[in-house]
Amino acid sequence: MTPLALLLGTALAGGAGSAARLVVDGVARSLVPVRWPIGTALINVAGSLLLGLVAGLALAGVVAEEWRILLGTGLLGGFTTFSTASVEAARMLLEGRRAAALAYGLGTWAAALAAALLGLALSGALF
Repeated sequence: MTPLALLLGTALAGGAGSAARLVVDGVARSLVPVRWPIGTALINVAGSLLLGLVAGLALAGVVAEEWRILLGTGLLGGFTTFSTASVEAARMLLEGRRAAALAYGLGTWAAALAAALLGLALSGALF
């Protein structure tokens, strides 16, 4: 794959990931109407699982480097959103919801880390 094709493919995959995030977040909010940002948490945990899997398969040589970039940097980079999670936690703090902000921030991070490790384990990269 040429560098230009990789760049354009990554941009398109990133757009697709962002669109998927919009849909998943909207569905999650409609199914679980709470003040806690369940959609963003679900997106970041699922994205971490998938990225762990893609990264592990790339390390094993099962997935070519170009596909790791297209899927990891592009699709899953567009899908996941650390910055939105950070702003959501900051808004909770501004609303005086300190415990919720702490639980959301640390809980999402811990769940995403566990999901990434699970993805790596499923790919065989951890063993």
